[in-house]
Amino acid sequence: MIKVGLTGGYATGKSFVAAELEKLGCHLIYADRLGHTVLEPGGEAYAPTVKEFGPQILNADGRIDRKRLAGIVFGSAECLEKLSGFVHPAVMRLEDEMAEHVRSHDPNGIVVIEAAILIETGRYKALDRLILTTCSEERQIARAIKRDDLTREEALARIRRQMPAAEKQKYADFVVDTEGDKAATLDRVRNVHHQLKRLGEAKE
Repeated sequence: MIKVGLTGGYATGKSFVAAELEKLGCHLIYADRLGHTVLEPGGEAYAPTVKEFGPQILNADGRIDRKRLAGIVFGSAECLEKLSGFVHPAVMRLEDEMAEHVRSHDPNGIVVIEAAILIETGRYKALDRLILTTCSEERQIARAIKRDDLTREEALARIRRQMPAAEKQKYADFVVDTEGDKAATLDRVRNVHHQLKRLGEAKE
């Protein structure tokens, strides 16, 4: 089994590429979804997060209001770092558990961990390969406006908060350019998948 990371900037087509890799037979692990799971009541990060940020982040049903929490942490680097300290280790442990489950059922499988900040957290170092999705900033803005109903200024602010694509490319083994039409992107994804299969076969 090989473990592969899939990352990319905001609105660069990461979800589209992930869906295609899943269709091709890869086992997808979506880190953002796990991030939500660990903040649910009973989740590993729930209690320390509530203790740190107080009951004001809770809804009436006792669940964490993620928008309220985001309003606190994204205004403070210190608060964001504390939340990340609760969430990221918990997510990584879940990722490892899920990967081991795949290994037991499909020893020659390809596990793909899709996450926005694989490079920033250093998680990529534990993976066999890293795929990066890219496109032009103008394409990112257009997708963000259409998909998330943002203004141009809001979309640009989200993009500029992230590590620049040129910096991310230094860490990537494969770069999937999603600038063109879907057919061209799919061809690139299939080519990457073919190379990953060869890598997996070589490790057997």
